[in-house]
Amino acid sequence: MNVIKTHNPFDNSLINEYETFSENKIIETISHSHAAFLDWKYQAISKRAQYVDKAAEVLIKRKDTLAKLITTEMGKPLAQSKAEVEKCSLVCHYYAENCEEFLRNLPIATEMRESFVTFKPLGVILSIMPWNFPLWQVFRFAIPTLCAGNTVILKHASNVSGCSLEIEEIFKQAGFPKDTFRSIIIPSTKIPSIIKSNLIQGVTLTGSTMAGKAVAAIAGESLKKTVLELGGSDPYLILKDADLEHAATACVKSRLLNAGQSCIAAKRFIADSSIYEIFKEKVKDKMKKVKLGDPMAIDTEMGPMARIDLRDNLDIQVQRSIAAGAKCILGGNISDGAGAFYPPTILENVTESVPAYYEELFGPVAVLIKAINEDDAIQIANKTSFGLGAGVFTRNLQHGKDIAENRLDAGTCFINDFVRSDPRIPFGGIKESGHGRELSDFGIKEFVNIKTVVVT
Repeated sequence: MNVIKTHNPFDNSLINEYETFSENKIIETISHSHAAFLDWKYQAISKRAQYVDKAAEVLIKRKDTLAKLITTEMGKPLAQSKAEVEKCSLVCHYYAENCEEFLRNLPIATEMRESFVTFKPLGVILSIMPWNFPLWQVFRFAIPTLCAGNTVILKHASNVSGCSLEIEEIFKQAGFPKDTFRSIIIPSTKIPSIIKSNLIQGVTLTGSTMAGKAVAAIAGESLKKTVLELGGSDPYLILKDADLEHAATACVKSRLLNAGQSCIAAKRFIADSSIYEIFKEKVKDKMKKVKLGDPMAIDTEMGPMARIDLRDNLDIQVQRSIAAGAKCILGGNISDGAGAFYPPTILENVTESVPAYYEELFGPVAVLIKAINEDDAIQIANKTSFGLGAGVFTRNLQHGKDIAENRLDAGTCFINDFVRSDPRIPFGGIKESGHGRELSDFGIKEFVNIKTVVVT
């Protein structure tokens, strides 16, 4: 029997063992999901919305249980896990209220008797999801995709297999028709054959750039649609007229949320030379005061990273960067004990010869870069293979808006705050941060046939 084991990153204790799906069970699951699609696609959109609204209720009813499972499996503080469950409920309500309008036929004026665009589902969509937001990453994709009339198969990260099965249970308790949403417990080596199945009509992945390229290549062989939300090395520009106290607070919160394990976390703090030293001290003071500890404890501000190997790989990046000339002014050492803890860390003197300049640091490590002036800051911000999110801190809102809109290469730019996803606005990146969009009306139309109908 092949099993996947999950461990608590707080103390590395064994949580559970899950039997992996056999080849026959994988094929059977895909087949059942396709059969469910043949009925689900004809459900009225208003009826689908009712199921989604019910899922929101189930999430809130089970919030405490789900939050404890998230924290146990991947280590984020319990308060953050509860907030994640609440956000999933929010995205359910949002699409329940808006999906009919988003999917309404779009008339187009032509010389014909009638012409319009209609939005029809594709079929079974495979979702490959990460561990860092084990419920939110799934729900922000699954809810609009289900509302559009598709069915979903989830291959979740192995270390959150318990969350994966609980998500399926949420949809069952909400009354969704059987097999409209399924979770499969498999190793990553099984993914290619699933993508190639003729019953799989599209693939979405949230994960690393390397994983995204691999999935895109396999899907491309069969000309299957993909949406990829990949890595990021988000730059935050601190201009010379910024409110430095506010900027430091926002940057530190973004960098350390979820122990820094977020693709849209603030990762590169690029500050104007005239205010660099003041800003640096404010960031350092705030980061060194963060309380690490048991993520179940009410006063813990940052828990462990999700796995020991992830912690160790982050430390290797930090040490390589120091060896290449970076200066570590806070943290930078692996804590004693069994857990996957890594302290809030700050690197400065990060030049182009330093790995931290161009690599994504997926953990609580801030990179401070001194810019000569604003133009230099923008050039540094854009000098990356990533293009997910970015931030600008300035008291001149119009100027900040111009930089965000016209000069930063990113899918999302926030002014005077840290980047975060919201059901109402599209989310996604450019360059090696992926393609396609999730959330809003853009997200619900990613996995549909945008069909033109003309009556002459």
